[in-house]
Amino acid sequence: MGGSAGGALAAAVSNGGGLGLVGGGRGERTWLERELAIVATGTSRPWGVGFLSWAVDRDTVVWALDWNPSAVMLSFGDPAPFAESVHAAGTPLIIQVTDLDEARRAVDVGADLVVAQGSEAGGHGGRRSTLPFVPAVVDLVAPTPVLAAGGVADGRGLAAALVLGATGALIGTRFQATHEALLDPKVSIAIVEGRGADTERSRVLDIARDSGWPAQYTARVLTNAFLARWRDREDELAADSAARRAYREAVDRGDLDAVSVWASEAIDLITEVGSATELVSTLAAEAEYALANATGATGHDHR
Repeated sequence: MGGSAGGALAAAVSNGGGLGLVGGGRGERTWLERELAIVATGTSRPWGVGFLSWAVDRDTVVWALDWNPSAVMLSFGDPAPFAESVHAAGTPLIIQVTDLDEARRAVDVGADLVVAQGSEAGGHGGRRSTLPFVPAVVDLVAPTPVLAAGGVADGRGLAAALVLGATGALIGTRFQATHEALLDPKVSIAIVEGRGADTERSRVLDIARDSGWPAQYTARVLTNAFLARWRDREDELAADSAARRAYREAVDRGDLDAVSVWASEAIDLITEVGSATELVSTLAAEAEYALANATGATGHDHR
């Protein structure tokens, strides 16, 4: 959600009763200053900001803490260089993990909340599937609370997360398809019209854009023509500067045959672009119904 979860989206989620997170990514100051100002004035409720541990610098995290976020989230890489600063500010620390070694590290550095992200997630992540991974993390890091992430796009997924022992869910792709997300409308439409079978985990588009992402974190994207052409030819692509330059030019034109459309395997469940604030309520209501229905407590006959 780095770059697409700006201040307006975070504020809308918080106003709906969730914890909205600004996707601070690598910590680009000009973008952050604009978006943090938007969320700070857009909601009186708690909100947070997230960064890529492998890419952001400590000074930027300290600078962001001056905006008084209610939480800081760190993902992908060693959180240790930033944890002390976050704790010193008295700010809750959320750490996203993709395997059990990362989960242990999160506890060691004092995570107040751990996000267990499964490979069904859109964008970057690891190799563990959400269903078995979440309870394994819950057991490992107890009593630290856990959120489930990866493949959660409706209230049934949220209910499943709760049954797995998580205290909630971190949801990304579903909120990409909202009016408040900072996305080209063509990308939003691609998410709504896409299918889970059309997504795949790959490093091709990261190599094409010279992103610097660590190799262990592949990215789930909607398959496109460029990815299909270079699939299983990553080394060739890395050595072909002309192909990478052509890719960047196509992205600049907004060509969906090249643009990275980060998308969860759960996009089959995303059927419209709507309000993020209303979506929070919808997800909560769906989860409540799903849990009640699972225990036979709804009082409705659906035969």
